[in-house]
Amino acid sequence: MRRTGFVEVEGGSLYAESGGEGSPLVMIHPGLWDSRTWDPQIQAFTEEHRVVRYDVRGYGRSSVPSPGRPYSHVRDLLTVMDAHEVERAALIGCSMGGAIAVDAALSAPERVTALVMVASAVGGVASTPEEDAWWEARDAPVEAALEAGDLETARRLQLEVWAPLGVRDEAGRRILEIALDNLQELTMDESGAEELDPPAAERLHEVSAPTLVLPADHDPPDLQRVSGVLAHGIPAARLVRIPDTDHVLNMRRPEAFNRIVLDWLREVG
Repeated sequence: MRRTGFVEVEGGSLYAESGGEGSPLVMIHPGLWDSRTWDPQIQAFTEEHRVVRYDVRGYGRSSVPSPGRPYSHVRDLLTVMDAHEVERAALIGCSMGGAIAVDAALSAPERVTALVMVASAVGGVASTPEEDAWWEARDAPVEAALEAGDLETARRLQLEVWAPLGVRDEAGRRILEIALDNLQELTMDESGAEELDPPAAERLHEVSAPTLVLPADHDPPDLQRVSGVLAHGIPAARLVRIPDTDHVLNMRRPEAFNRIVLDWLREVG
């Protein structure tokens, strides 16, 4: 990436990088990790696009939120775009990053040309009793490790949910490494985070940007359901499945991910 450094935002600073030539796109990483999750995409995508990626507030090299101080992930994103002189861009977001991307498409539609929602979350989707029970069983040992102050064990237990395909192969080891580098996420205070009101799930019909939805077939059941909510709720959405994927599917299946997303971006212009 040609340009690296920090962008000043409300009450903090965010690490960001940009490089490449062509139509702009911004990559927004999932929670637990940081912008290095996009390493398998950078070479292929910068051949066709001007790419910006950044560490969301509280992750990677970016500053952690100040307890109780209001902040907005959408304003952070737009400030990064401004700092890198990007007026309009396609947004590629994984999980938390997808939720930020769709919130941005609703809050500032003039800044968003397309959306790629990767194993995405979205604000305002209510869980089912079955999903609550599924999570309670898996959260209990994580909470016990946190209460004991053992952050690494808590993270490894989380990865049994988010990386069930394992952490022993090359992709899995990198998924584990980046997750362990972000243990501060387990204890940071996000109470100041502003939420879209009404939430995105109630406004998906307002999203005008062409949208590609990429679910992970080994994701938790609620996240798999959210992919369907997005595909059915956004008027110009297309759902494409990449088999044998877990949550950070762009790292798990980079060749298929790069081909499908780049082909789609060419198609939608």
